[in-house]
Amino acid sequence: MPDSQDRRNELNARLKEKLLQHCRGTCNLLTAIEGFHLVRRDVQKKPENCFEKPLAGLVIQGTKHSLIGGKDYVYTENQSIVAGVDMPIASYITDPTPEHPFLFLYLYLNRETLTDLVSKMGEISGGEEEETDSGLTIADTDEDIMEMFLRLMELLGKPEQISVRGPMMLRELHYLLLLSPHGKNLRHLSTPGTQSSQIVQAVAWIRENFREPMRVETLARQVHMSTANLYRRFKQMTGLSPLQYQKQMRLYEARRLMLLENERFPAQPLPSGMRAWPSSTENTNAPSAILPSGTSATAGPWTPDTRKCGWASREKRQMTDRRKIPYSQVPVPHQIAGRSA
Repeated sequence: MPDSQDRRNELNARLKEKLLQHCRGTCNLLTAIEGFHLVRRDVQKKPENCFEKPLAGLVIQGTKHSLIGGKDYVYTENQSIVAGVDMPIASYITDPTPEHPFLFLYLYLNRETLTDLVSKMGEISGGEEEETDSGLTIADTDEDIMEMFLRLMELLGKPEQISVRGPMMLRELHYLLLLSPHGKNLRHLSTPGTQSSQIVQAVAWIRENFREPMRVETLARQVHMSTANLYRRFKQMTGLSPLQYQKQMRLYEARRLMLLENERFPAQPLPSGMRAWPSSTENTNAPSAILPSGTSATAGPWTPDTRKCGWASREKRQMTDRRKIPYSQVPVPHQIAGRSA
């Protein structure tokens, strides 16, 4: 309908104006409204890999690709995306520039709010719904949801009202999402007893216990599913098998801890008489290390003791995989928008 499209274009223009007031350059801004983020990207970066929590996002300008389990999901201006389950995502943005940046709003979803709303909504009209195969949906955004995002943006300019009005508005947005084209997927994920909700339980169990050895048969019993059905539905929803999901969790957490350690303990200059091991571009297969000056990476009087190096032995690597990694609670600094000083 032309009138509806005109209204959506008007809302998009107002959202763009508000977002650019907060983000004058590249940013991923955590606002004072719980879980609400503003994103601007001015330049093309390499694909970002992350373990995304359930969220609802709205593209204001530009195009983004999300790769999940080998499938490419593309969403663009005036489209919304809902990820209903925690999943690993590789994403990239198409050709942003400072003159035409990628602009995006997203909100982390509250599972308890969704479950409570679903229980109050009663039976969905149209009878029994067939469960969806994916944990992610993309749709053209309807006016009600765009207006709700705009109201959240306007609330950022009234920080003294956020603590009271913010939770009410977030609950309303969750309700509108349940009524939107994303609603079918969200309702099944949030309704106890559905296979989708059982996959949510399985994902939560893996995230809590990813450091421990896991058998798919044990996980299936934990969520009251057959092993074959769990495997099939889990891969449909997340793009990975349960064991692949656990492995990705371990890799992601190890990478996160390394980044935190690098922030806490920046690299120091090498002592006099020491030099860095040659990089991979210097025609050597040796791992990164520090060598005394005057020794060779491939030959010479100094040889690395493989018994003390985690990279040298397959058995050693397996032991490292099974060892619990200390979990750091060091927060990552965020810019804060909409908070009074």
